[in-house]
Amino acid sequence: MLTPETRRIALLFDEKTAAGREVIAGVAEYLGAARSRSGWQVFLGDELGPGPEHIAAWRGDGIIADVDDPAIAACIADWRLPVVGVGAARAESALHPAAAHPAAMHHVACDNGAIVQLGYQHLIETGLRHFAMCSIPPAHKHGWAREREDAFASLMARDGMAPAIFRGGCAQAPASSEALREQVAWLQGLPKPVGILAVNDALARQLMRACAVAGLAVPEQVALIGIGDDPLARLLTRIPLSSVNPGAQEMGRTAAGLLDQLLQGVRPRQTRVVVAPAGVNAQASSRHEPARHPQVMRARHFIRQYACQGIKTEQVADYVGMSRSSLESHFRQALGRSVHEEILRLRLDTATAILAQGDCKLAEVALRCGFTSSQYMHSVFKRELGCSPRAWQERALCRDASLQRA
Repeated sequence: MLTPETRRIALLFDEKTAAGREVIAGVAEYLGAARSRSGWQVFLGDELGPGPEHIAAWRGDGIIADVDDPAIAACIADWRLPVVGVGAARAESALHPAAAHPAAMHHVACDNGAIVQLGYQHLIETGLRHFAMCSIPPAHKHGWAREREDAFASLMARDGMAPAIFRGGCAQAPASSEALREQVAWLQGLPKPVGILAVNDALARQLMRACAVAGLAVPEQVALIGIGDDPLARLLTRIPLSSVNPGAQEMGRTAAGLLDQLLQGVRPRQTRVVVAPAGVNAQASSRHEPARHPQVMRARHFIRQYACQGIKTEQVADYVGMSRSSLESHFRQALGRSVHEEILRLRLDTATAILAQGDCKLAEVALRCGFTSSQYMHSVFKRELGCSPRAWQERALCRDASLQRA
């Protein structure tokens, strides 16, 4: 039996970012499915040595690289071996770092227009009538943000609204005190309630902090949705963050397929591939439900922040300054459910989000979500969802696997 020729392949991505990890995971999935015909020896960026000079001096057979990064795009500009660029912005954009580097002629990008459309439509479906976008200051390496801004502006123009776009904060690092003050001032000046689409999850997390400083309830006054579907961003915010999944894993699979063809001497039919987003992961931050009673709005805001810390109805009533019976009455009139049911709903949302990530101990999940025991969590799952926590997890993981294969 012939064994495939071993190819030395470099994957040049920032593994600290969710997008970088997802693209690498997509490449790994492709290799797992094509193992019989693709003998790749894979090197990550750090394994080539520190600094751009080590990338330029590396001797290999092919590269899949993040060409949104100007430094990486410049490093691979003179490569004469197969290169596939991956990025959030389209390579043909004049703003794209790789535009000046024809070596990266094969390119895989996400569909920023479709991504913004999904996020905007999600906010519309919650019943909101005012919308805004929070972006980052213009920079050459942030062409993807400009594409998302342009898509949002086009949608606003189509629907007869002026685009409210704020450029503040930063792409990755925590916001400075000055940036936070600017975000707070911008938020306070928007009509309420408002739905805000942030150009990435890091910025959506910054906005969540700014809403807390401004005393604005999420999602009653400000409904938030990011882009990236980063599990850490979703789980590390007090209120679980909604996000559009841009399809980074599919981008990785597609890029690996393109490079595989190039290595086998096959010219791909497409040199520019745009990958559709994978959908919206709707969480509590964008689930806007108009509450006619101000105490109900304040109570739901408190519940969203502290449901997983074991709060009880009495504590919610104390927070809003009214009796338990009065709060229960207002809750049922406004939402058709009790305060306790709202607390359980938030705990279940958080538990299912954790379980969907993969292997975890049920006792730890119960503790993180505010259930008194794993047995109690089990009974709540059976009553509300009709199955055990482990059965729900198995179904969710099978569903995700089926979607990835589709």
